[in-house]
Amino acid sequence: MRQIVLDTETTGLNPRSGDRIIEVGCVEIVNRRLTGNNFHAYINPERDSEEGALAVHGLTTEFLSDKPKFAEIANELRDYVRDAEIIIHNAPFDLAFLDAEFDRMGFPRFATHVAKVTDTLVQAKEMHPGKRNSLDALCDRYGISNAHRALHGALLDAELLAEVYLAMTRGQNSLTIDLAVEAAASDGSQLIEAVSVAEMLIVRASDDELIEHEALLDRLDKEAKGKCVWRTEPVTAVN
Repeated sequence: MRQIVLDTETTGLNPRSGDRIIEVGCVEIVNRRLTGNNFHAYINPERDSEEGALAVHGLTTEFLSDKPKFAEIANELRDYVRDAEIIIHNAPFDLAFLDAEFDRMGFPRFATHVAKVTDTLVQAKEMHPGKRNSLDALCDRYGISNAHRALHGALLDAELLAEVYLAMTRGQNSLTIDLAVEAAASDGSQLIEAVSVAEMLIVRASDDELIEHEALLDRLDKEAKGKCVWRTEPVTAVN
């Protein structure tokens, strides 16, 4: 499956009042792996950014003055995203701007060129109801460093969102998945979709992490005044 994590920066908040896209960043994921085949473009919007927007992205009119106009990158962008699943955080915002730019080109709406659009903000609210679900909050929740993010940037934010998305949707390699599928099948509904082991991203512990783990078990042994259950050898059944 080909997925594209997409983000934009804009001159303001409302495309209906003439605000334009000034940056597009896309990160490609194939079979849950980052490919490095990314798309990035700064765009001359032919207008100034609003003061509030400029404080967020820092892309000045002077910096953007020699960059291509959207019409010059539209075909390349459309070909890049074609038939992929597009992953966006707060999708209605970016789609409104993309639709406005595509309309100026005489293209159909953005979503007609892609397989589907997935909104990670909607997913996050379902997974973490009542909690903050901004990109920064999700980075903190899933242990993804965004310390290098002084200002918003479309490609940088797309890269962070790609890591967040993979963390949010990581499957479990256990019998729990199989049991859930069987239970769901018994009443005619589907609660969870089994995940292929081949598609799972396996992250192995580093040497430092293994040392820290052993130190934690040592502390548990001391507090339990014995051996903690994670160090207990399983009893082998004898027939």
